[in-house]
Amino acid sequence: MKLLEEKITAEGKVLPGNILKVDGFLNHRIDVAFVMQLGEELARRFKGSGVNKVLTIEASGIAVATAAAFYLDVPLVFAKKHKSDNISDNVYSAGAHSFTHGNDYTAVVSKEYLSAGDVVLIVDDFLAQGSALSCMINIVEQAGATVAGCASIIEKGYQGGGDQLRAKGIRVESLAIIESMEAGNIVYRPDEGEKA
Repeated sequence: MKLLEEKITAEGKVLPGNILKVDGFLNHRIDVAFVMQLGEELARRFKGSGVNKVLTIEASGIAVATAAAFYLDVPLVFAKKHKSDNISDNVYSAGAHSFTHGNDYTAVVSKEYLSAGDVVLIVDDFLAQGSALSCMINIVEQAGATVAGCASIIEKGYQGGGDQLRAKGIRVESLAIIESMEAGNIVYRPDEGEKA
């Protein structure tokens, strides 16, 4: 998505440790109008695929997943990274590793919010090695539901997570795929899903 690539280039910062800082518009301070455009584009790409739920993981995926769910006119469910007292023990759970935070966690979703027969679009802000998306795919499969596909706003293509999921037959749509990055130079993969 050319608009997103321009925004990343203009406002993003490449930090040591292979981190792309986009917290000025995507995952700390949120440019709501822009995020709604991203959600609308994700919804366009998955229109007609039977999606009846959107699933993400807290916290930074929630904003864009909400926008996608809005345009698809379906509910949003978000996996919690830690089971809290207000969630029963009747949950689906799966482990994941956070590349950004460098830690492992167990994501949980209450069984009352995902079930067999659901067609789920999984959304996250970043796709690096694919751990969070794989975790959510696992949860959807535990529910007996169907994965319509996975969508990310920014994919670090050089880390291979998206291509590994695609090789398994999972539809993956990313609005910007970065092939390489260093301070002052971000190279993008051509976006085959964008409207001509």
